[in-house]
Amino acid sequence: MVVKDLIKELRQAIGKNAVKTEKEDLESYTFDATPDMPTGLPDVVVIPESTDHVQAIVTLANKYNVPVYTRGSGTNLSGGTIPLKKGIVMVMLKMNKILEIDVENLTATSEPGVIIAELNAAVAEHGLMYPPDPGSVDTATMGGSVAECSGGLRGLKYGVTKHYVMGLEVVLANGKIMTCGGKTVKNVSGYDMVKLFVGSEGTLGIITKIISKLIPAPEARKTATATFTSIDDAAQTVSGIIKSKVIPATLEIMDNVTIKTVENFLHLGLPIDAEAILVIEVDGIPEVVEKEMDAVARVCKANNGNLKIAANAAERDGLLAARRAALPALAQLSPTTVLEDATVPRSKVPDMIRAIRAVAEKYNLTIGTFGHAGDGNLHPTIITDEANTDEMARVHKAVDEIFDAAIKLGGTLSGEHGIGIAKQKYLLNEFGESGIEALKAVKRALDPDNILNPGKVVTI
Repeated sequence: MVVKDLIKELRQAIGKNAVKTEKEDLESYTFDATPDMPTGLPDVVVIPESTDHVQAIVTLANKYNVPVYTRGSGTNLSGGTIPLKKGIVMVMLKMNKILEIDVENLTATSEPGVIIAELNAAVAEHGLMYPPDPGSVDTATMGGSVAECSGGLRGLKYGVTKHYVMGLEVVLANGKIMTCGGKTVKNVSGYDMVKLFVGSEGTLGIITKIISKLIPAPEARKTATATFTSIDDAAQTVSGIIKSKVIPATLEIMDNVTIKTVENFLHLGLPIDAEAILVIEVDGIPEVVEKEMDAVARVCKANNGNLKIAANAAERDGLLAARRAALPALAQLSPTTVLEDATVPRSKVPDMIRAIRAVAEKYNLTIGTFGHAGDGNLHPTIITDEANTDEMARVHKAVDEIFDAAIKLGGTLSGEHGIGIAKQKYLLNEFGESGIEALKAVKRALDPDNILNPGKVVTI
């Protein structure tokens, strides 16, 4: 009876067509892009078109004491949008307007359902750029990116999502609307609530409006690949480039497993015999671009790398497409792809790569490693089959050891994929008991009834 009454009131509040209850609709939202996760069937799926709609939904969730799981495109990789306790799945894709591009203040104001690539296309017409550039940039939404604090291929030079969110409108767990931050460059009024909501994975509030910082697009850029017969040489090159005082816009690594798989997928002429390749892009004013690429070439040569600079825009786009294709290409090899997000200080990248290779050998697993080597954010990707119980047992042990290695090297559990369900059990290793209690205290303060994405990040 409670569910029927809830659905009736939701239809009255936001319209019949915005409330989905058919089994097929509900089944579509039982999972996200994360493999080997529990699934959950929601009671109802709602598709709001305004902040007023979101407020009405949250108000009803409080009235009936049911959870709300906010969702964008569902590209997250930590089980963050799975409705574990039934309730309401709220899909934000129709809140997809770019409300303003403010060229004078270098900001864009958007709703959470705006696709990141669409925002960048819009601001590019003004000679501007929104730097965060996750691999799923063509499908991921701004709201999901903010909730997960996405990184991406340009993170080394330009930073990640939290560095570009200036202001937010948020519907709190009690149904009230809060605004924080704004267009001002300086703002130290009270606690930094913007940073608190960025990366909170929908557990503290529901983002309904985003003010993003923009920057002028670079005048020039050069893109190259460096090929290595030793993955250690490739990893040392990453450190060497940074030591030479060059901060590339992109500094990505792919190991041999990934190279072969991507080449079979895209047929770009990648060197399939190489142990590793780096994809390197420098940008800025033309004179600086030339100087920095010369420095990159010297470092690559010193570490036995063979550098090839893209001759034109088509070649450049092909190189970046190769890196973006790493995950979908690896996903074709086996029914299950376990993509992890181990991040270490960039000086420890060689040690982390060696640790991953040792884990693969120890547990007799195929692990393709790629990622944002320049900022220490690696994505060891295990190719497996969740129907094979023996192999999955080894996969779980391998993941445990990969994260243990990352923490021991001074790293973190997640550079950009979040915690969700997938990494909760490792949080104690990074935060300690006092840190976990602090996280829970924040959750209890903002969501005392635990209706916002319960069961994710921390459990209260």
